[in-house]
Amino acid sequence: MNVERAALVVIDMQNGFVNERSQHVVPKVVDLVQRWQAAGRPVVFTRYHNYPGSLYERLIHWSKVQAPPETDIVPELLPYAAVARGVIDKKIYSCFTPEFASLVEREGWTDLIFCGIATESCVLKSAVDAFEHSLTPWVVTDAAASHGGSVAHDAGLLVARRFIGSGQLIVSSVIK
Repeated sequence: MNVERAALVVIDMQNGFVNERSQHVVPKVVDLVQRWQAAGRPVVFTRYHNYPGSLYERLIHWSKVQAPPETDIVPELLPYAAVARGVIDKKIYSCFTPEFASLVEREGWTDLIFCGIATESCVLKSAVDAFEHSLTPWVVTDAAASHGGSVAHDAGLLVARRFIGSGQLIVSSVIK
């Protein structure tokens, strides 16, 4: 990992995604963000916004995370989001909005380290998109979770190994 050209990307750590199956990851993400920012390294947060009539609503029959407080970043991370390099609002799984892609290019980042919720969807899609943008993706497995539970989390990690390589899945303790 090229830490000098890396950014930590905190995916969708929002009230609407934290439940009894994902809340265990909040302290891990807080610790990772604290350590990364204390080292003077850049952090970017994403915030997902669902909307009436979205494909999530129409095809998946999921209408949550459309308004505050569900769309709000969890209180434990708000102080860090306030001083982050950016907070990217999105209506898609991936963090790769035009705004995010422009930020990555402008900053010259080559490595993106992903943590957050949900491993099998937004975290996975963002990591795969980084790979397809010729960036080196890293998924911090113990700082990612799924509001769908451990089976969904494990499925996301299985697919991530196939998509981006098993060596790209790391634990938070290796990040200094």
